Amino acid sequence: MEEQRERGPAHWWRYGPPWWNRAADPEPHPARLPWRSTVLLTAFVLVGSNFAAHAQPHRVPLDGYARVLLLVASVLLLWRQRHPVTVAFGTSGVALVYLAAGYPYGPVFLTVAVGCFSAVVTGHRRAAWAALGLLWAGHALVALWLYRRLPPQGDRAASVGQEIVVATWMLVVVALSEVVRVRREQWARERADRAEAARRRADEERLRIARELHDVLAHSISVINVQAGMGLALLDSDPEQARTALTTIKAASKEALGEVRQVLDTLRAPGAAPRAPAPGLGRLPELVEQAAAAGLAVEVRGTPPHLTPGTDLAAFRIVQEALTNVVRHSGSRHARVRLDHDGTALGLRIDDDGPATGGDAGGSGNGLAGMRERAAALGGTIEAGPRPDGGFRVLAVLPLHTGEDQ
Repeated sequence: MEEQRERGPAHWWRYGPPWWNRAADPEPHPARLPWRSTVLLTAFVLVGSNFAAHAQPHRVPLDGYARVLLLVASVLLLWRQRHPVTVAFGTSGVALVYLAAGYPYGPVFLTVAVGCFSAVVTGHRRAAWAALGLLWAGHALVALWLYRRLPPQGDRAASVGQEIVVATWMLVVVALSEVVRVRREQWARERADRAEAARRRADEERLRIARELHDVLAHSISVINVQAGMGLALLDSDPEQARTALTTIKAASKEALGEVRQVLDTLRAPGAAPRAPAPGLGRLPELVEQAAAAGLAVEVRGTPPHLTPGTDLAAFRIVQEALTNVVRHSGSRHARVRLDHDGTALGLRIDDDGPATGGDAGGSGNGLAGMRERAAALGGTIEAGPRPDGGFRVLAVLPLHTGEDQ
């Protein structure tokens, strides 16, 4: 839906047209010059000046020198994106020389407008204002005081009204440039916000996949480790029991590979549907069987309510990680899982009777951190720590109604 909104008519106004975004690239291609627009501007200035000369017979007719000045002012615009300050002062200076020589008023001012416009929108506001101020002051000096010594012969002083018109034209150029500059900065902020949001979503997705892989592999490898040790110990004395351990290893590794493949399938293409449903508390009996194969007897009390897919997956992974930690870090061979719900929240309590062996019963590393992140993502909480009477307890509270319901 977001992409459809962005493709609508308001997309260009919110984020800027594609051609402007390329021009506003902070690292533009150095070999790219605005040839096409400059050629069009040059043709317009040369042709338009000829029409302006016919309409102003009292001015000096266009000659080769005038056309060279017009051409220089236009060609300078090729570098308006690379060197906007130089172009702004260059076009203003050439236009001032052109007008001081008595040539007709006309499209020469367009080169100044484009040059100063480019300077303003690229952040060189003071330079653009100074260039326009220089042109206005020079024109006022020529039109009000130096007109007797400069061509054309018999020229009269300009009126105050004419100078006000020139000043108004320059203010319009500055105002339009400032509006575009502000809008361009807004476009840049919008693009930066979109890029940051995309990076944040990618980071969250990577974290989710890493958490899923950790939970799947930690549980399965713990079962495989216990069964492998048992198989090695019984290989000579009880081959049948060793065979049972190897069968459990095969089943656990097959399930782990299937879940890893399901997690990685989400990386194949955006929006690709998973091949199998995400695990949930409906697979709790299967989890109990796997724990039993690892030598851990699990007692389950309570039944889960109807859960959203995200809450169901988080609840399953929390129970899975808690039982994995009991297998890996606790000397107890018995654990209890209790499910409670009151219509607003689901409570998960996983207890074992300890003691810890080789580390905390609750585990270390990413296990508890992953459980806390899952709960926090849904607006829930996790408490984990030793029980007063010995052993270890993991207590999770997950809200039944989250953003997924909306």
